[in-house]
Amino acid sequence: MKLKFPINLIPGIILAFILYSFSEGINNFISIAIFGYEKSPISTAMFAIIIGLTLSNIFKIRKGFLIGLDFTQKYILKLGIVCLGIQLKPFEFLKFGTIAIPLIIICIISVLIAIKLLIKKLKISRRMSYLIAIGSTVCGTTAIMATGPIIKAKKSEIAYAVANMTVFGIIAMLFYPYFANYYFEGDPLFSGLFLGTAIHETAQVAAAGLIYDQQFNSPETLNISTVTKLIRNTFLVIMIPLFAYLYNRGQNQSKNYSLIKIFPYFVLGFIAFIIIRNGGDYIFLNSNNSNKEVWTEFVSVIKFSAKVFLTMAMGAIGLSTNLKDLRSMGYKPFIVGFISLLTVGIVSLSAIEFFGSLVIN
Repeated sequence: MKLKFPINLIPGIILAFILYSFSEGINNFISIAIFGYEKSPISTAMFAIIIGLTLSNIFKIRKGFLIGLDFTQKYILKLGIVCLGIQLKPFEFLKFGTIAIPLIIICIISVLIAIKLLIKKLKISRRMSYLIAIGSTVCGTTAIMATGPIIKAKKSEIAYAVANMTVFGIIAMLFYPYFANYYFEGDPLFSGLFLGTAIHETAQVAAAGLIYDQQFNSPETLNISTVTKLIRNTFLVIMIPLFAYLYNRGQNQSKNYSLIKIFPYFVLGFIAFIIIRNGGDYIFLNSNNSNKEVWTEFVSVIKFSAKVFLTMAMGAIGLSTNLKDLRSMGYKPFIVGFISLLTVGIVSLSAIEFFGSLVIN
């Protein structure tokens, strides 16, 4: 039996690619034709997000495009992250991981405490507080969607929590790359750790890392932020069962979750590309192998593809985000979301300063 590619995905994917191409064209025009610089003051990824947001909030995107846009921001994004693994070496992954894990744990605990205190003051629903908490601490929308059924959250509560993550995540995604470069004085390790821990969504972290790379010529920061976020994503395996237990204790325990379903498998693809890169370098570059140029070109193509896929996903996110839908929602959960964003940002900065001094010493 032949597998057929769903044709209804094509219009949205093409639209995302057109937005990428248009953003790249604008970027080149501004940088070369207007300023005469090598790079534009605004990155291609940021152009894609801003143009997408503008279009989606001026025009109504047709349903025929939305399916492909959703596919782009979910799966082509993950493909882009997998391809980023071609830039890393295994020892770098282990080095960043040993620093990132304690930092992630500190940020998670701090945000959970902050939200626990806030919900008593603002009196938002227990389910909403759980959704915002896990979205802020682990991986945004994915964590919310996985946790919602377990705690029997209403669709409106899930939608509200997702909107919360989207709004504050986009703000952080656009602002934090420039802030991190200024605050950490261009240090790629600290900037990458900050972006990976202080921004909610995997897509938003990827965009922020890409913006940083394109603006400050730092692929290392993109790598570190991606590794940090992927490690953070794996905490879903711990946090969702924990939240299920805490919410349902004293009641009939909900078993409506599966570790197999929630595990972010694209992390394995990312690691596979790290192994492929290092194996290829060992085989083709450390000898007089005649295929050296072929291997080098292959690596370059994968690196370029990663940035194309990620920028397409950023454009798709912009095109799928309608800020008008947030008008009818109350303000209290957004206050919690905003304070959660500030909390994780401040705690991340403080922890990086502490761990950074240990690393340097």
